[in-house]
Amino acid sequence: MLFERKDLSDEQLLQFYRHLLWPRMIEEKMLVLLRQGKISKWFSGIGQEAIAVGAALALEEDEWIMPLHRNLGVFTTRNMPLYRLFQQWQGAREGYSKARERSFHFGTREHHICGMISHLGPQLAIADGIALANKLRKDNKVALAFSGDGGTSEGDFHEALNTAAVWDLPVIFVIENNGYGLSTPVNEQYRCDSLVEKAIGYGMQGVKIDGNNLLTVYDTIKGVRQYCIEHQKPYFIECMTFRMRGHEEASGTKYVPKHLFEIWDQKDPVANFEKYLISQNLLTDVSIENIRAEFKEKIESELALGFDTAEVIADTEEELSDVFAKDERRNVEVLRNYSKEGATEKRIIDAISEGLRQSMQQHPNLILMGQDIAEYGGAFKITEGFVAEFGKERVRNTPLCESAIVGAALGLSLEGYKSMMEMQFADFVTVGFNQIVNNLAKIYYRWGQNADVVIRMPTGGGVGAGPFHSQSNEAWFTHVPGLKVVYPSTPEDAKGLMIAAINDPNPVLFFEHKALYRSISGPVPSDYYEIEIGKARIEQEGEDITIITYGSGVHWAKEYAVSHPEHSIYILDLRTLAPLDYDAIRKAVTATGKVILLHEDTLTGGIGGEIAAWIGEHCFEKLDAPVMRCASLDTPIPFNLELERNFMAKSRLGDVVKKLVEY
Repeated sequence: MLFERKDLSDEQLLQFYRHLLWPRMIEEKMLVLLRQGKISKWFSGIGQEAIAVGAALALEEDEWIMPLHRNLGVFTTRNMPLYRLFQQWQGAREGYSKARERSFHFGTREHHICGMISHLGPQLAIADGIALANKLRKDNKVALAFSGDGGTSEGDFHEALNTAAVWDLPVIFVIENNGYGLSTPVNEQYRCDSLVEKAIGYGMQGVKIDGNNLLTVYDTIKGVRQYCIEHQKPYFIECMTFRMRGHEEASGTKYVPKHLFEIWDQKDPVANFEKYLISQNLLTDVSIENIRAEFKEKIESELALGFDTAEVIADTEEELSDVFAKDERRNVEVLRNYSKEGATEKRIIDAISEGLRQSMQQHPNLILMGQDIAEYGGAFKITEGFVAEFGKERVRNTPLCESAIVGAALGLSLEGYKSMMEMQFADFVTVGFNQIVNNLAKIYYRWGQNADVVIRMPTGGGVGAGPFHSQSNEAWFTHVPGLKVVYPSTPEDAKGLMIAAINDPNPVLFFEHKALYRSISGPVPSDYYEIEIGKARIEQEGEDITIITYGSGVHWAKEYAVSHPEHSIYILDLRTLAPLDYDAIRKAVTATGKVILLHEDTLTGGIGGEIAAWIGEHCFEKLDAPVMRCASLDTPIPFNLELERNFMAKSRLGDVVKKLVEY
């Protein structure tokens, strides 16, 4: 193995050696503790340390790194104390995630490390978002994300690389190619000769290097970092390496031919660097032994601290309160006590646009992203004219990469930006589902990092758009702790809730009914104001039956009430589906004792079932009849208008009301 020190001093080389040896010796100790049953699981990076250590050494300490399972060297080179890491690995409360996460599934803003999720690809897109923040601020910084050879087969890998290339982002993608994705060899993962060919296909430069040579890794990443900053471009580095242990210890290594261990044992990054330093008269057998003895003593003392932890005692109230980041603003009440004087008539689409525009004026750090939202103004023209007012840096057309853009939005949040992403149609959210439900929703609970992201979701039927442009999929997300789900039905609420969603430090899915965009008008105050998320609105009072609904259902209920004056109908517009306003629901139930849950979504699994169950548990004594649901058919939504009308819950509302009234 050829080492080129270039301009590195003797002191730097020795420091590099200590950084390389430290994670190796920690790992060796962890394997002993695993056999003793003192830790439950371990993903070993033995044989791959040079990549993580070299990358961390080559970057500035305030540049974000997105590591994976086998990158202990990133954490140790960023000088994170071993005792605290051990507390994390044990699942102790004193670790980095309050015992809520395992192994390396955590992050730390202090050390500029963003914790992984088990789905490996999404990390790459987060790096895109961080790099975008650096680019917008004109900081001379990069972001670096790790992936393995197996992870390059994931769609997130392709989306992240494509987005980085199209947007000219200063991001470094480091691939640890150790020959196996768990047990699947690379010849069953891809057919190109080198993964660098994939980078070239996306229009970025790449290089294949010896990942076991610490100085090669360091020097390459140091130079690539400078390239990314100077040229504002991404770069791809394929590091050839090998893991000497299993994917994780329980999986073993029987699937690996024995001769590969013999070959790669000769390429051991620690042993070879030691030999080099000995040849340079910087190390001796005695000094190596002294350093190892020092580290062994330090490991034992750190583990003694790490073992000295309190028993984890579950606090239900704290667990629930840590699902969402707290809103620390001081002017909330001023924004919510707005004046309605001088309100002008606006359509819902205009109200949403105005809410977005005023938010852009209020927050210089707000970035809008979505397909065709710039010059074209979006599929529904909500952002029309925004480019002229705010510029293309803040109003960004995106490739068709829903997952990567959601991930980039999270990356922006890590750097203190707000972002709004427009799903062109709510139906397309499935392509970004993992990023939303596993990254955005869980990150605050996992390690205290908020996701200041709004995803706009043009939704619903009534426009003859068929199964893939008309779905009502809001209930998918009400089941996910950590997401707020908003669904206005009036222009006033649409504007106020949009502003509130952007001001909220948590991820908000903002559903906008396409059929209501231009068909519903109402007075909208010109002020910058909020409608509080989590608060329902009484559309009208009534004494005979209660209809609890939202979105298009509000207008169906109003139409029915107008055409059937013989029934006194109480209509509650939920406005927010997560969190629900249970006080308002209880009041609505109490008002009449007879309740219909009405929504355009299909019946099975709809939010109506959840609310009905809550009413049955908490308001049973107030009921004079069973809670009834009126929802759309349990079929995909059809294209033909007659079939669509039959599909819609509206076509059955009269029958359900009659049944309830006569009960």
